[in-house]
Amino acid sequence: MNSSVSAQDKAGILLETMPWLKRYSGQMVVIKYGGNAMVDENLKRAFAEDILFLHQWGVRPVVVHGGGPQINAMLARLGLEAPFEHGLRVTTPAVMEIVRMVLLGKVQRELVSLLNEHDFKAVGLAGEDANLFRARRTPAMVDGKPVDIGLVGEISHVNAAPLVSMVEEGRIPVVSSVAPDEDDPVRVLNVNADFAAAALASAIGAEKLIMLTDVEGLYAQWPDRSSLIQRLTASELREMLPTMHAGMVPKMQAALDALDGGVPMVHVIDGRSPHSMLLEIFTDDGVGTMITAEHSEVFQ
Repeated sequence: MNSSVSAQDKAGILLETMPWLKRYSGQMVVIKYGGNAMVDENLKRAFAEDILFLHQWGVRPVVVHGGGPQINAMLARLGLEAPFEHGLRVTTPAVMEIVRMVLLGKVQRELVSLLNEHDFKAVGLAGEDANLFRARRTPAMVDGKPVDIGLVGEISHVNAAPLVSMVEEGRIPVVSSVAPDEDDPVRVLNVNADFAAAALASAIGAEKLIMLTDVEGLYAQWPDRSSLIQRLTASELREMLPTMHAGMVPKMQAALDALDGGVPMVHVIDGRSPHSMLLEIFTDDGVGTMITAEHSEVFQ
């Protein structure tokens, strides 16, 4: 902490965190890890520190990650073209091989290693492990018509029990967003990490879903940064969805899926700011956007 902060201020900060630590001790929290937080070395370490802080204070974190930037970099490095259809990337078998390699062999390994530098609790998982996920291959909808975009799917089943057992044993699961195809279990599908995190949070009864992104939160009128929304309900978000900036729609739909699945609160926060996750959870004001189910307590 900065040396310019007085001892009195430090005491105040500690006291402010106490109610939140008490509230979430023993609770499972799913964190979707993505964006700049997973490519900047300083942000990677800050994220790992936050996860370890939560774990050491009794919160039970579960991390779900994607890896778009790393996948793009590897495709470019190998000179492998990823074709587009109506502006959407088609995941061919060759591209899927790279997706799986990068998510499981690079992104997940790096995060598990960072978490295990100081406490050997983190364990990497994919959809195939203990039958954690099953997915259904789904087309994209373009102008109301289905478009085949290859080996892309959505979660159709979560086998939560093995993961929950790991959490209860003190482990920190780090989950990659790939899943076996329910119609052909040998084939693996790429799943949007936001939707995978929402499905997992619902299945394990998580107290929160936290989604790291590359903006400060949800804006009422993008790109007007003064229109940042601090709190809203699921019904308010549902009303906004048809007029929302296209880039934010999938993330907000995933947030609604989690809320509809019984998760009381979803937080959308800026992963570009170190320790933003702790500020959102453990301070009175927070830093991002909090979305609540209709009858959730106001307590963060």
